[in-house]
Amino acid sequence: MMTPVRMRGIAAVFFALAPAALAQSQTLCGQYAYYANGGYEFNNNMWGMSSGSGSQCTYVDRASSGGVAFHTTWQWSGGENNVKSYPYAGRQLSNKKLVSQINSIPTSVSWSYSNTNIRANVAYDLFTASDPNHSTSSGDYELMIWLGRFGNVYPIGSSVGRVTVGGNTWELFSGYNGAMKVFSFVATNPPVTSFSSDLKQFFNYLSSNQGFPASSQHLISKLPHSLALQFGSEPFTGSSTTLTVSNWSANAN
Repeated sequence: MMTPVRMRGIAAVFFALAPAALAQSQTLCGQYAYYANGGYEFNNNMWGMSSGSGSQCTYVDRASSGGVAFHTTWQWSGGENNVKSYPYAGRQLSNKKLVSQINSIPTSVSWSYSNTNIRANVAYDLFTASDPNHSTSSGDYELMIWLGRFGNVYPIGSSVGRVTVGGNTWELFSGYNGAMKVFSFVATNPPVTSFSSDLKQFFNYLSSNQGFPASSQHLISKLPHSLALQFGSEPFTGSSTTLTVSNWSANAN
């Protein structure tokens, strides 16, 4: 089981805002090392590092309005059932909308892991709350979409069965992280390393089948001008490996 407390708020960030000409080869090795460019942001985000030992750095390879590329190299040991981090790229959007007011959330991603003898996931992560100014460390609801699962790791909660959303079959898990309701869609086939979909379909499914109140929930801002629309990986343990995201783009319309 995943650790019951998974607070990913940005306690401290190191801004490295730069012009487009410097949008490549950014190195982020601090616990919450941060960079933004072209409407996207990146965070090394080692929020759970104290539960084990290891190291991690995230490298921004490309960042523009058309999408991003990055890679993260890590190794973690100890606390095998505790998430150590969530290195991610996030899409910055200024409007705070109710989920019901969003028509589509198009996204596309291609990714790979160099060493899969690890315990980790590769996942989208979205938070919602009735208060658009809710604390950035959690929400009323969390939606995760696990495109990859390596090792004996599982989402919060228990399985409620298999569902088909967006042309893929997923095992849906439901549970609570404190007071926050968490829904996790886990790919049932081998890792989905190339994915193109509309994430609004997942909210639509939850509204129709799991009582998700789309008309009263906002996507939460993690920073002053960003919605909580993120893609990355949650490492638990493993020897040196590299997650490479060769292309990721997302939007909310």
